Amino acid sequence: MDYYVGLDVSLRSVAVCVIDADGKHVFERAAACEIEDILACLREVPQGQCRIGFESGAMSQHLHSGLQSAGFDVVCMEARQVNAALSAMRNKTDKTDARGIAQVLRSGWFSKVFIKSHEAHAYRALLSSRKAVQKKCIDLANEVRGLYRVFGLRLPSRVDQGSFDERVRPLIEADPDLSRVLLPLLDARAMLYKTYRELDRRVKQAASHDAICLRFMAIPGVGPIAALTFRAAVDDPKRFTSSRTVAAHFGLTPRRYQSGEKDNPGRISKAGDSDVRATLYAAATAMIMRSVASSEIKSWGLRLMRRKGHRRALVAVARKLAVVMHRMWADNTDFRHRPLEAAL
Repeated sequence: MDYYVGLDVSLRSVAVCVIDADGKHVFERAAACEIEDILACLREVPQGQCRIGFESGAMSQHLHSGLQSAGFDVVCMEARQVNAALSAMRNKTDKTDARGIAQVLRSGWFSKVFIKSHEAHAYRALLSSRKAVQKKCIDLANEVRGLYRVFGLRLPSRVDQGSFDERVRPLIEADPDLSRVLLPLLDARAMLYKTYRELDRRVKQAASHDAICLRFMAIPGVGPIAALTFRAAVDDPKRFTSSRTVAAHFGLTPRRYQSGEKDNPGRISKAGDSDVRATLYAAATAMIMRSVASSEIKSWGLRLMRRKGHRRALVAVARKLAVVMHRMWADNTDFRHRPLEAAL
């Protein structure tokens, strides 16, 4: 490679630094965070092969696809590793960060970040929208509960989200003071809940029309949310050389600190996508605690629960679900149910 280009990307601007194969600076520029402006800067690079690198972030998908379509060799680097390398620099500015990124790119001391497809990002946006609206519905319901107590009223400890409006609205309308204060909150929650139901329907529809998600949902405990979340997060099963690394990628394997005579295993790393980790844990809980279908994974989890406890067993089952789902996807196979008696 003849030249290495480091981009320090912010929301509206980009610091560009170009170095040669020996690490000497060729030129530095500042440009707007647009593909056309970055390409205009790169036209000043002398003739030769050019490799572009930047940290993973919110603009990674847009920049990667735009620069790659222009014919450049583009690399998205793991932000934690780049940040560790840049922390050794005395002054932190956009210009010095771009220099450091270019040097990291030249040295090869980085992990390449996989850029997901447009379809995967569309699924993730749908799931994120559903989760955001659901959270606002719960927040407004809890706010109504808290304000109720000021007036000496207490709702039952458990009220279904779908019937919350029917249970609460008659009590509010019976009191003029409560009506003036709480009816606008209740109307806002009703509109948000209607939006949540529509987004939830779209998520389930997307999962039911995807062959891979349908294969995942054959596993006891794995529903449309878990299937679509895992589908969008992995995107391409070939990016993992081994199914065992999938669980580690999503932070379901223990940390380890080993130095000299010390060798201390810790709790799970909680690295990677927290939504995937949460949905796999929820799927493991549904498989062990609520599903009536028998499987080898469930019987193994029940035996582990008696030896290691409830929480450790659920994490272990979630880890195994990640491995099994990836293997099913990579091998294009279906989940094989086994009788509980045969598995014990």
